[in-house]
Amino acid sequence: MAKPIVVHADWDPEASVWVATTQDLRGLVTEADSIEALRAKLPGMVLDLLEEAGSSDLPASIELVARSSDRIDAAE
Repeated sequence: MAKPIVVHADWDPEASVWVATTQDLRGLVTEADSIEALRAKLPGMVLDLLEEAGSSDLPASIELVARSSDRIDAAE
């Protein structure tokens, strides 16, 4: 089995969406309102992009790394 496709998801607070990208598979960029919705989208997108690339790296696995940050201000 091929190495996992590592997808990084970052929370965009201005757009209120998770934005997912990867260096492991050309063309994979997507967004979703929740991590669950993002996880549901990724397998189909990965399969489509692998097929377009003519890759036979199946079965494939996806490793999702999510990151979010919050600003904390001192109480007044």
